[in-house]
Amino acid sequence: MNQHHNEEKPKFVHGVFESIARDYDRMNSLISFNMHKRWRQFAMKKMEVKAGDYALDICCGTADWTLSLAHASQTGKIVGLDFSQNMLAVGQEKVDQSPDCAIIELVQGDAMALPFEDDTFDHVTIGFALRNVKDLAHVLKEMKRVVKPGGQVVSLDLSKPTWKPFRAVYYLYFRHLLPFVGKIFANRYEQYKWLPESLLTFPDYKQLGDIMKTDIGLENVGVYPLTGGIMALHIGHKPFEEKGKMLK
Repeated sequence: MNQHHNEEKPKFVHGVFESIARDYDRMNSLISFNMHKRWRQFAMKKMEVKAGDYALDICCGTADWTLSLAHASQTGKIVGLDFSQNMLAVGQEKVDQSPDCAIIELVQGDAMALPFEDDTFDHVTIGFALRNVKDLAHVLKEMKRVVKPGGQVVSLDLSKPTWKPFRAVYYLYFRHLLPFVGKIFANRYEQYKWLPESLLTFPDYKQLGDIMKTDIGLENVGVYPLTGGIMALHIGHKPFEEKGKMLK
């Protein structure tokens, strides 16, 4: 994001999502050819959320993944956190209509400073958002902090295709056509022009897997490239024992 310095990124990203909140779900389905639902279903299958589990969905947006987690948990506690009040307002409308609404809480907050105690959740997820944060390593460390020992830190996000011919077509669509789709269907050109820019400096799925293992200290990191590598699921586990010291 050349024209937006790193210190300005949170403010800029906040403005983007505040402005596209009402169009977000419709545009997600449109620009992903409805694949975002299948990607999330794949993530839920791999996560194996059990009844009664506690989960935190950070950068939850309009709460789609939050709702999926609640449906799997049934009797636990699910928290969705986002910094955009407009996105949360759309999400709350969906939560209010859900049969699982009693176990869901949506809160406004910062992914860089999660307002939760250590070792609170069985799962902490971030969907389609890790590339948007100011410091992805810091956010992953925060996710690790609030998850229980043995719990899962999960990211589902855009990645970079590995097959060069497909990568060329993908970048053509993502960098040149997608902003015009945003302009036509949501009257938002600059906001959707920024989305491909957010991917330029984002690690590919192999690099992100290495970061989760080496820099964050997660164990048994599963890396699952999806749809030719344009999307990737990463699942890491918080160790029961760290630096020779048993975690509580």
